[in-house]
Amino acid sequence: MIRSAFRLTLSSCAVALALSACSTPAPRPDTPAAPAPAADPQLLEDVRILSADDMEGRDTGSAGGQKARDYIVGRLEAMGVAPAPFGRLQRFESRGRTREGVKTFEGYNIVGLIPGRRVADRYIVVTAHYDHVGVNDGQVYNGADDNASGVATLLALAAKLKAEPPEHSVLLVALDGEERGLLGAREFVRAPPVPLSAIALNLNFDMIARAETDNRLWVTGTYQHPTLRPILETVTAPGPVSFAFGKDTPQDTGDDNWVDSSDHAAFHEAGVPFLYFGVDYHPDYHRPTDDFERIKPGVFASAADLALAGFGELDKALDR
Repeated sequence: MIRSAFRLTLSSCAVALALSACSTPAPRPDTPAAPAPAADPQLLEDVRILSADDMEGRDTGSAGGQKARDYIVGRLEAMGVAPAPFGRLQRFESRGRTREGVKTFEGYNIVGLIPGRRVADRYIVVTAHYDHVGVNDGQVYNGADDNASGVATLLALAAKLKAEPPEHSVLLVALDGEERGLLGAREFVRAPPVPLSAIALNLNFDMIARAETDNRLWVTGTYQHPTLRPILETVTAPGPVSFAFGKDTPQDTGDDNWVDSSDHAAFHEAGVPFLYFGVDYHPDYHRPTDDFERIKPGVFASAADLALAGFGELDKALDR
């Protein structure tokens, strides 16, 4: 994820620890929290592998980025997820930010397609960026939460939809180049495999694992698309993590406004409805300490299950 104060240099990655006001009330202190669900071993394994040191921080155009890409492609192939009409990979070259200035990056989006059974000609595009910021000053930035967790959640959704076909057709897109300025998302929107007018929604997963600070998985985009909020308000949280709505109004400023903070911004700019699911800041955000070992499996499982449940309700409700 690139949030505004963190876009230009890693050395400025101070983390905002104070929580902003939430439009969804927190549980009453005397209300027992739902028990955390048992984490799917594959969900954890995907994060562990993608955030291992040998992935070298998954920087766009790096050997580590290619290794992560090969792993994700292998997982989709093993599940039998078909490629997009233009193929499994969408190559792009684009200029993006570095600490030393602007340079040209070669990147690859990874795309899978699962046909819908009710409205096959309408698409939900589920995105999660697989790149991170690489190696800096000799330290590997593993990006376990940012955003191996989102990719693992996307892969869990792929497995679920292969077992239970969705109502809409679904494009599952692991995007490259998010940390360099939403490069892959902008390329996808520029040259999509289906017309933009056929996309009912972009649902973006970015930082799903570390909700332990407030037990909230934030939903950004319902201010822009208010008809979507009642759909998600019907979702029963399967564990201690529940949806919170916000960080998308004119009153949300600076790093508390996430409308442009991740890949969904490219869809929003193109007029495609969007929602963003992600946790709040934590002390390991954009630091070399964002490691797999810091993830609490039950909390991550709760947030991932909630994200998948949210997708399910949106899939059922759209285009009715």
